[in-house]
Amino acid sequence: MDLTKYIKLLGLIISVIVLNIIVLSPGFLGIEIGGSPLDTAIGVTVVFASVLVLLYGSFALLFKPPVTLPVKQIKTHEDYVEALTHYRRVKVLEKDIALALNQMERIVKKKETLLEILNQRFDSTELSYIKFFSVTQEVEKLFYLNVKSILNRLYVFDETEYQSVISQKSAQLSPKILQERTVVYNDYMTFIKNSLSTNEEILLKLDKLILEISRLDSLELGDIEAMPCMQEIDSLIKQTKYYKQ
Repeated sequence: MDLTKYIKLLGLIISVIVLNIIVLSPGFLGIEIGGSPLDTAIGVTVVFASVLVLLYGSFALLFKPPVTLPVKQIKTHEDYVEALTHYRRVKVLEKDIALALNQMERIVKKKETLLEILNQRFDSTELSYIKFFSVTQEVEKLFYLNVKSILNRLYVFDETEYQSVISQKSAQLSPKILQERTVVYNDYMTFIKNSLSTNEEILLKLDKLILEISRLDSLELGDIEAMPCMQEIDSLIKQTKYYKQ
């Protein structure tokens, strides 16, 4: 369970405790179980309702699978993280999903660092700032496009089927069919790993860009386009110009 769910569960428990203190404490509403019939009825109802809320809330947070958005509706960084987290328990992809989530954290930090350096070095109206910012946005779009493509593959990936294919347990099928199915599922795995490698390359190029910008005081637009890291990023963007999900 992730930290957000722990925080939500803790908040639920604290809220229920506070509510019970307010209702049942003599210093507040003065309702007492064992007092008048009305007080007893209200007190028992509050306690019973509190137990139900805690039980349902705990189940919803600890055991109920999260509702994931369709891939085409995913828009925000949080949406991407939640969608990837949904597949974290797929054993054959556990390390890949862990890497994808790690990359999601790193892209946010690197973009924040890059923007901080740009704001320190340039005015937001300068051409240098606009050029760097524009390239950063293009690279970020490419990064999330790769993540969306991964999610599209994960959505149709069947772990049970994959295990059956890899273990070759479908004895009733011909070797040719088994081989073709193996190729199909290996293509799933290869695509996911290649997308992760591309995103790792993007993160590395952002690191290089951050380093080069931090070394410079002023630049002309032509100097920016001649920077090795900018050429590498431009090449990466052009390579995926016709990339489709």
